[in-house]
This record gives sequence, C-alpha cells and structure tokens, in this order.
Amino acid sequence: MLKKIALFFLLIVSLSSNAQDFSALWEGYFSYYTINDVTQSNTKIYAASENAIFSYDLATNQLQTITTIDGLSGETITAIHYSDTHQLLVIGFENGLVEIYSESENFILSVVDIIEKETIAPNIKRINHFNEYNGVVYISTDYGISVYDLQRLEFGDTYFIGNGGAQISIKQTTIFEDAIYAACFGGNGVKKASLNNPNLIDFQQWQTLISGDFLAVETVGASLYALRSNGTLNAVVNDNFNQIFVYPQVPRDMRSVDDNLIVTTQSSIYVYDSGFNTISTASGNAEFPTQFTSATTKDDYIYIGTTSFGVLRTELLNPQEYTVIRPDGPLRNDTFKINATGNGVWATYGDYDVFANPYPVRSYGISHLVEDVWNNIPYDSLLMANNLADISINPFN
Repeated sequence: MLKKIALFFLLIVSLSSNAQDFSALWEGYFSYYTINDVTQSNTKIYAASENAIFSYDLATNQLQTITTIDGLSGETITAIHYSDTHQLLVIGFENGLVEIYSESENFILSVVDIIEKETIAPNIKRINHFNEYNGVVYISTDYGISVYDLQRLEFGDTYFIGNGGAQISIKQTTIFEDAIYAACFGGNGVKKASLNNPNLIDFQQWQTLISGDFLAVETVGASLYALRSNGTLNAVVNDNFNQIFVYPQVPRDMRSVDDNLIVTTQSSIYVYDSGFNTISTASGNAEFPTQFTSATTKDDYIYIGTTSFGVLRTELLNPQEYTVIRPDGPLRNDTFKINATGNGVWATYGDYDVFANPYPVRSYGISHLVEDVWNNIPYDSLLMANNLADISINPFN
C-alpha cells in the first residue's frame, strides 16, 4: 500500500513539473495593419487588429502588444472599450467571447457566458459595442443587450427586446436623461426604456421611437444623435428624430469622446462639438491610400484605425500630415505559405482551393523576417504579381 501511495505521489510531482508555463519561450508575430477598433485611456491609445491588440503610450511613445502569448484568445476582435474607472480593457469577439485585460495585474479573464448560451444561435453572438455606465457595461450584440458588472466581473441580465421578446441585432446603446436608447437593425429602429425600471428583461417595457435600420445612437453633452444605415444623421429632441446631415458614405463608426461627436466613414473623419458644430474633418491622401474603420481623439490629436496602415495620427485642428503608429509585424495574419532559410523567414498570402482555383485573386505581396525585423514588400513592387501562393529561395542570391 505504501508503495502505491509513493508511486501516486511521484506521478503527481512529475505532472506538476511538466505543467509549466512556457509562454515566455514563445514569440508571436501578428499583423497590425488592419485595425477593427480603437479606444483610449487617460494615458494610452488602444487598437485592436484582427486577433491581437496594441497600446500606444502617449507620454513615452512606446508600443506594447497583447496577443495569444499573453492569454488573448486569438479569435476575431470586433469591439474594445477601456474603463478608466476600473482600469480594465474590455474586448469583444465575433463569436461572442468577452475578455477582460488588466494591465496593472497582467491578467486576461475569459468570459464565456455568451458563447455557452445554448438558447442563442452561434451566428448571432457577435459583440458590436460596449457602453459603460455606473459600473456596468451594456453589451450590444446581434441577439440583444447583455449587462456585465465590472466591479464583480460577472454577467447580469440579458434583454431580448424584439417584438414578443425576439432576439434582434443591437448595434449600439447610450444613456440619455435616465433612459437607455438602443440602435437596432432588422427594421426595429431605435428603442428606449427607463433605467429606473427594474424589469427591463420584459420586452414590453421598451418603447419603439422610430422604425428602420440604425447603426448608432450616441449622447454628446446634452444632445442625443442617431445614425441610420443610409448615412442619415438625426438629432433626437424630445424623442423626435430631426434629420440634420447625410454623409456621402455610410459611416462605419460613431462615438462620443470628451463631449465631442466623432463620425468615421471609409475616407473621412468628422469631429463635432455637442451642438453639431464642425471642429475638424480629416480625409485620406495619396501617401496613405487606405480606408478608415474607427477613430478617437486625445490631447489635440485624432487617432484613426485603418485597413492597411495600422493607426494614423494627425492633429485635431490641422489634419494635414499623418504619422503611422503600429508595432512591427507581417502584412497579414492569414499566411498561406512560409519558407525558413538561413537568412530569415519568408511568408506569402496567396490562396487557392482544392481545385487549384485562385479566385478571388489576392494582391498582398510578401513578408520577410530578418533578425526580428519584418520587411514587407507590396505586390506592386513585385512586377504586379497577384496571388503569390508559394515561395522558393535561391541559396546563392
């Protein structure tokens, strides 16, 4: 009997010694060229690429990455929000996962409640937006609104606010005069409910103010704005919707920062005060041919998420010149073929299916890692070669 106990003890010790954390031995190479969302704290700008995040320190200009090596899931990120009150970065994903990152304590908490919710179809669990108010975050999703307590780090109620309690897509929420407003898709318009109502899980407590598809609803100072899917911006006064502007391109993002309204289209950033007076308009130029995805402001600068340059910074009141902010990394995350040689690693991003069909053709160039530095070569510098699916290195040149 004593021999069996000793053997069991040795097995436990052996398994414990083998279950070590080897994350410090790995180095991750992620692409930060495509940015899905940006947010800001008092000291940093945070930017979410497809599956990783980086921060930019406003005082030191230092960059820090948050990747799977740090505990991030590696799934597709759709929204981020920084809570200055709790000093936490809240991260939302395409599949419904929510992760909480604490920089001070260096940990990532994975919250899987939405993913594991069997009554919600997997294809409607996408996280669209975070709205923090009085210690809780209202999470807009493709099924409704979920409430998360940042102090307790736990979920509260979930609101299914469609007709008959149906699950409908909520793009964004905001708090205005003790009421919560929700921008809805699927023709469900903008809905409103009192925050003092203890029974918000009852869909009948939500009032539909207007029908149609809405991308965003946002509070700016003492004003409330709602954005339709056709690019029409409305000022909401006494729950009446008054059209005030039509954007030439459908906006991709609308948010309130420091009592300013920021609207992002694929080619322009519009910054207004709470009275909808234009403060600044930033547009793309020939030096940086890209599309904008999101934007925020901090300390007289605009920080713009793009589809091909990472984050671009420009002066708020004179948005003429841009500075690229981006950690080093390959062109893309979806590498098709890699080849390691004595002088580094080469990566290509072409593609083809099981029938050797390359369409739709990709034009992404190649990446070369040499001494921990990435040299990214665009396809127009490679004789305009498209769909580079393989690579072979000449050992003599």
